[in-house]
Amino acid sequence: MRLPAAARAWMTNRVPEYAPADVTTRNPAEVDGRDVGLGTDVIPAIWRAVEELYTFGLHPSIAIAIRYRGALVLDRTIGHQRGNGPHEPASTPVLATPDTLYNMFSASKSVLAMLVHQADDDGLLHVDDPIAEFIPEFGSHGKEQITIRHLLTHRAGIPTIPGERPDLDLLTSPQRILELLCDAPLSAPPGRRLAYHALTGGFLLAEVLRRVTGTDLRDLVEQRIRAPLGLGTFGYGVPAERLGEVAIESFTGPIPRAPFKQRLEHGLGISIQEAVGLSNDPRFRTGIVPAGNLIGTARDICAFFELLRCDGTLDGVQVFGRRACRRARVEDSFHELDQIIMLPIRYSSGFMLGGERLSFFGAGTPAAFGHLGFTNVLCWADPERDLSVAFLNNGKPFLTPELLVWLGVVREVARRVPRAPRGPLLVGATR
Repeated sequence: MRLPAAARAWMTNRVPEYAPADVTTRNPAEVDGRDVGLGTDVIPAIWRAVEELYTFGLHPSIAIAIRYRGALVLDRTIGHQRGNGPHEPASTPVLATPDTLYNMFSASKSVLAMLVHQADDDGLLHVDDPIAEFIPEFGSHGKEQITIRHLLTHRAGIPTIPGERPDLDLLTSPQRILELLCDAPLSAPPGRRLAYHALTGGFLLAEVLRRVTGTDLRDLVEQRIRAPLGLGTFGYGVPAERLGEVAIESFTGPIPRAPFKQRLEHGLGISIQEAVGLSNDPRFRTGIVPAGNLIGTARDICAFFELLRCDGTLDGVQVFGRRACRRARVEDSFHELDQIIMLPIRYSSGFMLGGERLSFFGAGTPAAFGHLGFTNVLCWADPERDLSVAFLNNGKPFLTPELLVWLGVVREVARRVPRAPRGPLLVGATR
C-alpha cells in the first residue's frame, strides 16, 4: 500500500533514508515457502509490504518472523537497531539482524496470561477467584470483588493509579508497587467497564503467581517456557551486559494532539515522548514489568505464538495444557468500545482476538489471537491459517498515515496465506 509522496512530506521525526536492500538481513535458516505449500509470490509479497513500511521513515528497524505449518518461512530485519533514530546521539548506525532483541511491550501480557491459565490447570488458582484471596491486603476501597478474570479481561476498574507517574526506581521495590495498587481507588465497579489496563493488572497477576508458585515471574518464564523450548532469548528484561543487543526505541512521527493526546496520557500516565524515553532506560530494560517488557528475538517470540497455535506443545515439548490454551482465547467481549483505547476490540482472558472484518490481524481472521504492543508491535497466531507471526519494530509513532502502511503488512499476511476451511467456528472458541 504506497502512500503518495505528499503524505510523506509533512511527516516529522523521520528516520534517515537507506535503500532497503542495503539494510536487510536474512536468517539463512529460512525455509522456502514453496516447500510447505505456499505460493511462489507469498513471502516476496509480504516482504515488499515490509520494505514499503520501512521506506515511510517511521521505524529505524523492523523485524518479522513467520511460521507456516511449523516451518520458519520468514525471519528478516530491515534497518538499524541503534544509531539511526531521529533523536539519537550521533554515532555509527548498527545494523539490525534476526538476532537483535526487541521488546514486546504489551504483547507481554499474552505470556503472563498463559502462566496464569496454566496455574489454573495445575489447581493453584481459578481465574474466577478474587485477587484478595491471594493478596488479602488488596481487598480495600471496594476492590475485594476484583477477580483474576477481571484483570485478564481489562474489567477490574483500576486501569491506572490516579496521580501516580511512572517511577522506574519502583521496579527494584515490588512491595511499594503492591502498596500503591492496594491503596488505589476504583474508577468503575469490577466487571462493569472495559478499560485497558496497560500496567496495573500485570503487577497484580505476577504477585498472585509468585504467591502460589513461590517463584518470581522472570524465573517462571525461564523454567517453564524458555528453557524447555530451547529458545535463545525470551524473558522479562535482560542482564545489564546484554543491553547493547536490544534495539533502541525512537519516538517518530507527529506529536499527538487533542483529544488523542489526553487519551494516550490517561492510559500511560505520561506523554508518548516520555514513555519512549523510559523504555530505553536501563532500569526498565533490566527490570521486570509483567505487562510490558518481555524481550526476545522475533524468531523466539514467533515460536511462543506457534506453541499456542499448537495448543501448548511445540517440537514434541509440552509447555501448556491444551485446555489452558483454549480457555485463554475464549471470547469475553465482542467489539465492545474500550474506554481507554477508544476502539471496539474483541478480548479473551489474555488476548486480543481477530474477526471477519474488524481486526488487527487482517480480514477473515475470526480464529486469530494475539496482542498489540507499544505502539506498532503485533504478535499473533491464526489456527485457520496454520500461521504464527512476530511483527516487531523500534519506531514509536502514534496516529499517522503510516498506520495504513503498517496495516498493509498485516493485510498482506492475511490475504496471501490461505485460510483452510475447517467447518463452522463456535462463538468464542478456536480450532
